[in-house]
Amino acid sequence: MNDATPAQTAARTRVTAIAGDGIGPEVMRATQQILAAAGAQVDWEDALAGAEAFRKGIATGAPKETLDSIARNGVALKGPLETPVGFGEKSANVTLRKVFEMYGNIRPVRELPGIRTPFAGRGIDFVVVRENVEDLYAGIEHMQTPGVAQCLKLITEVGCERIVRLAASLALAEGRKKVTVAHKANIMKLTEGMMKRVGEQVLKEYPDLQHESMIVDNCAHQMVIRPEQFDVTVMTNMNGDILSDLAAGLVGGLGVAPSANLGDACAMFEAVHGSAPQIAGKGLANPTALLLSAVMMLRHIGDFATARKVEHALYVTLEEGKDLTGDIAAPGQGVGTQAFTDRVIANLGRESAAVPAREYRPITLQRWPAITWYKAAATRELVGVDVFVESERDPRAIGITLAAAAEGSAFTLKMISSRGTQVWPEQGGNTFLVDHFRARFLFREPPKGDAVAEITDLLNRIGRQHRWMHLEKLQRFDGADAFSKAQGEG
Repeated sequence: MNDATPAQTAARTRVTAIAGDGIGPEVMRATQQILAAAGAQVDWEDALAGAEAFRKGIATGAPKETLDSIARNGVALKGPLETPVGFGEKSANVTLRKVFEMYGNIRPVRELPGIRTPFAGRGIDFVVVRENVEDLYAGIEHMQTPGVAQCLKLITEVGCERIVRLAASLALAEGRKKVTVAHKANIMKLTEGMMKRVGEQVLKEYPDLQHESMIVDNCAHQMVIRPEQFDVTVMTNMNGDILSDLAAGLVGGLGVAPSANLGDACAMFEAVHGSAPQIAGKGLANPTALLLSAVMMLRHIGDFATARKVEHALYVTLEEGKDLTGDIAAPGQGVGTQAFTDRVIANLGRESAAVPAREYRPITLQRWPAITWYKAAATRELVGVDVFVESERDPRAIGITLAAAAEGSAFTLKMISSRGTQVWPEQGGNTFLVDHFRARFLFREPPKGDAVAEITDLLNRIGRQHRWMHLEKLQRFDGADAFSKAQGEG
């Protein structure tokens, strides 16, 4: 699917196989059996990640041997991994994506024959393309006070450009006609606004594609009201995480939803459903999601014929409704994983007439140079600082003390906000207060240089009466404010 070259020997491709946790080994085994029966020229290299790695004390959930295998082969197929929830360990899934800069997550959303859903018969067929490595998933979090947590939402211009170009290239490769950029730019004008602006700019370079932008909550609404309108949708990481799961629900759920993670050097194909520990080891698991992910993998390595063969064998099996696992079978007619696998193998070579044909071609991706990306501004001005302080006092008292602290400094206090709403000077209303305040200080006169001495002086003055936890510079790039205003701030 991209121009990275997988490890190949005598026309065979070596693929890292991460079976994963819970039902992972069962669905991996089933998938490998079907691919072997279809004649896929793949050699497997088994690797470990997830729960067992965490139990061994590997905080990332991904041992070095696994990372080395993926780096060596350039292609991986992965089952579900368990991730500790609410503790310090990192998600092994996120680790694998970020270590190899697999910046593009592709989630096809296609109606499958025989899968009963409220949307069956409507011919749903679109793709969610999700930026995969930045946004809130950068995972940069801090406790600001004992009761206030912060997560940094980092959106880059180059990250937006990469994912939008991937979405456009995918649309062209699959003969699709339209790309929808979903965003929350009406609220987060700098971060989500960057996705909107860059998306619109980049897509102008693709005259064969229609393009539109859509507020992401409306996009979620429209996916349920009229999913047929979508062809390719592209969005930032968290929005894409949520909407791709919503979209999977339209066509049968995560148990039948494939996924690909693409980067310049590596690609990983995975089932995005959970590890289902309640049925693990019982031979009941449905391998459809991992099998369809493997179909995407076969296309990535250029084996389009085998991909079609496997995909249609699955379609025929679903259409006939024989030997289906319990999650998709008629009540009381479910079979085990192996019987389902055997049925798909028996149907290899048959083609479904019910599923509309779609021709797939290689995705042409721009390779991004291995440099530190830098964007220069023609002009930049430092106009002030936001200082975040911890206090149990009321805003009026905080304003008095901070204004007094600024007397004789290079700064004047402009306003204080609580969770984004101005609370000093008072604007009226009933803002619920917590012990976390942002104090906005502006320079009285334009500073010379980086103003480190002036900022340090201000922090020392503030620190005599308040705890402060962090500071943000207020800058203007090319004459435009590079910071947002609080609700109510003039």
